[in-house]
Amino acid sequence: MRAVVHEGKTGFDGLNFCAIEEQQPKTGEVTVKLKTAGLNHRDLFVLNRHNPTDPPLIIGSDGAGIIEAVGEGVLNVQVGDEVIINPGLGWKEKSDAPPAGFEILGLPFHGTFAEKVVVPVDNVVHKPSYLTWEEAGVLSLAALTAYRALFTRARVDGDMKVLIPGIGSGVATFLLQFAKAVGATVYVTSRSMDKCQKALELGADKAINSNEEDWGKALGGEKVDVIIESVGAATFNKSLDQLRPGGTIVTFGASAGDEVQINLRNFFYGQFNLLGTTMGSAEEYKEMLNFIETHKIKPIIDRMYPLDQFEQAFKRMDQAVQLGKIGFLID
Repeated sequence: MRAVVHEGKTGFDGLNFCAIEEQQPKTGEVTVKLKTAGLNHRDLFVLNRHNPTDPPLIIGSDGAGIIEAVGEGVLNVQVGDEVIINPGLGWKEKSDAPPAGFEILGLPFHGTFAEKVVVPVDNVVHKPSYLTWEEAGVLSLAALTAYRALFTRARVDGDMKVLIPGIGSGVATFLLQFAKAVGATVYVTSRSMDKCQKALELGADKAINSNEEDWGKALGGEKVDVIIESVGAATFNKSLDQLRPGGTIVTFGASAGDEVQINLRNFFYGQFNLLGTTMGSAEEYKEMLNFIETHKIKPIIDRMYPLDQFEQAFKRMDQAVQLGKIGFLID
């Protein structure tokens, strides 16, 4: 089968669209013939985590398709079923943190940027019928991350004010949609006027242009209850300045720097809560699917590419010019 494979070199230079041997499902596994797949920032990071001396690896975590084959012991799906893939491996019940051994599809195991993928049957769920293949294929990783950050960790409800710095990524657009679905007041920031305008169209109560506006002045001195921070060093302290006493900041990413210096005295006098999060459990995944189906939420899709045009998709993600999800059309 054909796939986007990383091997032999670090970074983008190791990527190639080529033929690779097809795997067969073992006991408790299924083969999914993929229709679509979704690109995530994680896929960029994997290019530097997967070593040149490691075996060839198919990149990709998100995907949706049709069950083509089932291994022994598989009872809850059958050949021909339309499914969406939960990329989180080995995290079943909701918990404070993932269990030892938790992994994400696409490293160290083969991922979804291929014609087919073999996954545990526990990691496929019947595709919500109201989603198109394009929407289903780009949904899982970003939507699950947003759901856990907002509702499991921050416990956001309709009475809260939420700030989302750096609107534009797939997770950030889900955060905006999810928070508005429960009635929260949502403020976003971006260096792009186009992204600010799009965020307003999606329901944001205020969009702050980071290149032209001071966040505090733009909010008129108003403080927020919850900040979902994924940018990192470039915005973390600016975010903290907008948090009310006793408020909560949840972080799941650091696209603009891992290391942050904060004033500890200001932090503990502010009685702030700092929470980390990544992905989510299978239990939260099913909760998330129920949530989006109840509210008829669909992913915001930036662009879809044929799989053999993966270089353009990766470049667009690397330049951070997208708003919403970038995906691949496979079949």
